[in-house]
Amino acid sequence: MRNRYLPGIGLAALVIAAMTLFAGCSESAPKRLAPDIPRGYMSTLDIEINGRVLQFGPFAGYYFKPDSPDDLSRLSVLCFNEDFFYTRDMPENTMLFEGDAILTTLESVETPKTGDQRIIPVFFHQAPRAWLQRRPDPQNEFIHFHSCYDKSGPTLTGYWLRHRAKAAFTYDMGQRVNEESPLYHTVTPGIDKNFAKIIEFDRGPH
Repeated sequence: MRNRYLPGIGLAALVIAAMTLFAGCSESAPKRLAPDIPRGYMSTLDIEINGRVLQFGPFAGYYFKPDSPDDLSRLSVLCFNEDFFYTRDMPENTMLFEGDAILTTLESVETPKTGDQRIIPVFFHQAPRAWLQRRPDPQNEFIHFHSCYDKSGPTLTGYWLRHRAKAAFTYDMGQRVNEESPLYHTVTPGIDKNFAKIIEFDRGPH
């Protein structure tokens, strides 16, 4: 009679052992910490201009807060090292930059660039002079433009951004680029005047 119950006891013991094992694994697994996003910051903005609704964002690690809820012409910007996207020198999800963004519409001397990728970069040496002249002052600090988009794709309206670094690190896209890339540079605390001088046309995460 006792032997009849041994298989059941053995199975129960195995189940309990497995549950204990998985419980131990879940407790020992490191928890991924989300960035500490201050209240009022958003990853995506809807902007209405002359009855036309444009969108801005999201892109990795960036969050935006309008200076005024009724005025999206100027934003406060935070950039975090989400998933080590920008550098391996700093901890994951550390704030890398604070900054400003100023809404601007580029001169229609050329149409927005499009391609197979979501974001098409136009480096300063390739850009029309009229686009570069639309930079806010001081122009040597606002050196990165990111476009808004709508259902048809990228637009000439977007934001010129200024980045203010919180610490020193190597900006190498999480070791995905090397010194030969125009994105690669050494960052020091303060205004990052070595940030990539690019006009980026964004067709959106469609």
